[in-house]
Amino acid sequence: MAVEDTLVMILAGGEGKRLYPLTRDRAKPAVPFGGRYRIIDFVINNFINSGFYKLKILTQYKSDSLNKHIARSWPLSPIINQYVDLVPAQMRIDGNWYRGTADAVYQNIHHITDEEFKYVCVFGGDHIYKMDVYAMLKYHKNHNADLTISAIPIPIEQAGEYGIIEVDENWRLTGFIEKPKSRPRPIPGDETKCLASMGNYIFNKEKLVNELMQDSENKESYHDFGKNIIPRMLSQGDIIYVYDFAQNEFKGMEESERGYWRDVGTIDAYWQANMDLLEYDPELNLYSQEWPLRTFNYNYPPAKFIWEELERRGLATNSMVSEGCIISGGTLSRCVLSPKVRINSFSSVVDSILMENVNVGRHSHISKAIIDKNVDIPPYTKIGFDKEEDLARGFYVSENGVTVVPKGAKL
Repeated sequence: MAVEDTLVMILAGGEGKRLYPLTRDRAKPAVPFGGRYRIIDFVINNFINSGFYKLKILTQYKSDSLNKHIARSWPLSPIINQYVDLVPAQMRIDGNWYRGTADAVYQNIHHITDEEFKYVCVFGGDHIYKMDVYAMLKYHKNHNADLTISAIPIPIEQAGEYGIIEVDENWRLTGFIEKPKSRPRPIPGDETKCLASMGNYIFNKEKLVNELMQDSENKESYHDFGKNIIPRMLSQGDIIYVYDFAQNEFKGMEESERGYWRDVGTIDAYWQANMDLLEYDPELNLYSQEWPLRTFNYNYPPAKFIWEELERRGLATNSMVSEGCIISGGTLSRCVLSPKVRINSFSSVVDSILMENVNVGRHSHISKAIIDKNVDIPPYTKIGFDKEEDLARGFYVSENGVTVVPKGAKL
């Protein structure tokens, strides 16, 4: 069932500084994930699978890679008023780039006012999760809310890492604290958990337009939903409810997937989320036919594994290998490979993520690394074994010891 009265605005202009160097040449939502996907594919799939077919993607920072991916992957049918439109920053209002999340929407307010919408979804484009968004919209309507915020229960000890939402026994918003230093108010009925904002909002159209207009005139504002719009609405007594993401259910959901949501905002979090996909029963199931995860379809041949003689074996265990890959006499263990990766003879790759068009030379050994696209690794190269040596070669090494070789690096 198509949702006709709602516009979707996805904020995809973030720089993603903590994910550097993967964001050196691309916006965070454009970073590859799970071999075949981009991070932004997950929120788009959530909306499409939920029946929302009017999507605006707001871009800004190094958006070329993202623009190409969206244009090639998501051609809906404009003849029946379905679209996934790219909306680049245009300095329409005052000659400034987006100064905050609210300003990004304000500078594109004409998209909201030009059509007869009743509701506007404002979601981030840089998280990994599955969600039936229609269930949240239904919750919003049933509570006659001006604004509904999605939140995820987390252990209360982790509160200092997130924007924390406080609610009353009816789940109406009572407070919002950015990375609290003291113990926040727990969830009603569970003293061990609190609510972290997911940065996903559903507004009544008229309320959103009025709030954005007011915020634009405030010279002291950060023009941010979390810092400005929501606190002001709360102080005004507007009706704001919180949607419990842990209660969300989607078609084909397995119980292990309930409440799965990952920020992947750091190299370590990104690496771990990819490694989690390799589990026998992963929390995020990419293979469900009832909740399909679509992306660009590469016109490449199937993956090929060749050679089986003594130590020269093309072999992969506990790994995901995309189309166009050739495992030519080398071995993989716990790896995620994007398309067109070649692993040459007598080499081994362990606990690593290899992006598109990476070539691993003979007798090379790689461990706990992320190799960005278009990297040619010479024969007899070692990566991930001596972190000091990796740093000396100009690679990035994360806090937990993940080595990152940047896109197109010359070794």
